[in-house]
Amino acid sequence: MSITRLTDRLINFLALGATIPAAKKPGAGQAYPVNMRIHLAAIFVFSWAIPCMAFAADGKTTFHKNVEPIVQARCQGCHRPGEAAPMPLLTYSDTRPWAKAIKQAVVTGKMPPWSADSSVGHFRNDRHLSAAEIDTLVKWADAGAPEGNTKDAPAPLQFTEGWAIGKPDAVLQMPIPYDVPAQGTVDYQWILIPAFKEDKWVQAFEVRPGNRSIVHHVAAFWRRAGSKWMADAQPGVPVAKPSTAPETGAADGIIAEYVPGIPPLVLPKGYAMLLPAGADIMLQVHYTPNGKATKDISGVGFVFATAPPEYQVITYGMGAFNLKIPPYEANYRAQATATFGTDVRVLGMNPHMHLRGKSAEISATYPDGRSEALLRVPKYDFNWQITYEPAGDLLLPAGTKVEAVSYYDNSVNNPFNPDPSKEVKWGDQTSDEMMAVFMHLAIPAGTDPRMLYRRPSYPPKPSAE
Repeated sequence: MSITRLTDRLINFLALGATIPAAKKPGAGQAYPVNMRIHLAAIFVFSWAIPCMAFAADGKTTFHKNVEPIVQARCQGCHRPGEAAPMPLLTYSDTRPWAKAIKQAVVTGKMPPWSADSSVGHFRNDRHLSAAEIDTLVKWADAGAPEGNTKDAPAPLQFTEGWAIGKPDAVLQMPIPYDVPAQGTVDYQWILIPAFKEDKWVQAFEVRPGNRSIVHHVAAFWRRAGSKWMADAQPGVPVAKPSTAPETGAADGIIAEYVPGIPPLVLPKGYAMLLPAGADIMLQVHYTPNGKATKDISGVGFVFATAPPEYQVITYGMGAFNLKIPPYEANYRAQATATFGTDVRVLGMNPHMHLRGKSAEISATYPDGRSEALLRVPKYDFNWQITYEPAGDLLLPAGTKVEAVSYYDNSVNNPFNPDPSKEVKWGDQTSDEMMAVFMHLAIPAGTDPRMLYRRPSYPPKPSAE
């Protein structure tokens, strides 16, 4: 019997004078008035029917109607062929075998990966699932993961094969494949790629590893024409050296990187990075041999701005290079600070540590003395190194001091710790440590980027006299 028909029968039954328990009657042998009986019937029916309707709705939670829109919005960016996730989730047949695992992952917060404390700041790339989305996925899994009607399916998302930024305007790759040995430790490889003969304003970058199985990360630096930094490097010829080796000069900046968990850099309209004429791209590639000798050709894709931007974006880095984490230390603290010499907009913040990384926080102290936490990562995850993109405008006026604090667990209680008996210092390898923060900062186009590093001057405070 349908809920509607059952409701009608109950209302008719009570309205026509059903017996109500004596303790609740107006008086002995009396009945409630008809209008009162109808009101009571409605209360009874809806208090009973609402959970029944919820139960009926649970049975109708299907993949195409309820689950597929969530998977498209939250999962398919990584869960598709050629991307970081281990299995695709593009179709029902892809997704159905993983229903129980999906339930477990979303209930525990393991997926989608997101480590920031939601009480500090708001981020436009927040990956948290809503309570309703989690509830839908759980109900679907508990119901046996039904497919439902294909007519309810949303239109498939369209991806450019091999690229998350869409079809690049230009692609620069390593000219020569790099031979990765089967075993051993491979120093960072620095590989020079000539870039463009004219100025390029770039709105999106994507670093693509050629072989994800042995590439831990790729960072794309740029250097201006005539730079003395790695002046002897030849296009395509790898230079093996630690990143801490003494070097004349320095890179002019990092433009993008591939690290598990970091999506490509896509800047908002009106924002772009400048790659000046004659610049080179220097790839810093970290290879991790997996027992099988293989080759790699990594590269960078570029999408150019269609008009001169209003803001120039610069990747700003700071770090604590004097790390010295004692053996068995469970709560080692490292700190880095920077004071900006000009007004900046913050588009992204990315704290970086290795396997002993425990937590991180970034805060700002403004020129008026006010302090504010910008980002808090209470449980750092080396496998998901996320760039957190503030929602709205995060403006830091000239003279703002930014402080980054990171904590490390070098104890036996850290299940990822390679060796708790080791004193740990700054180093390239995963078994070493780093304390760095990378920030995407925007300044008005035409502003000298060196202003970032200059402390603003303030008029002297009036005397107390």
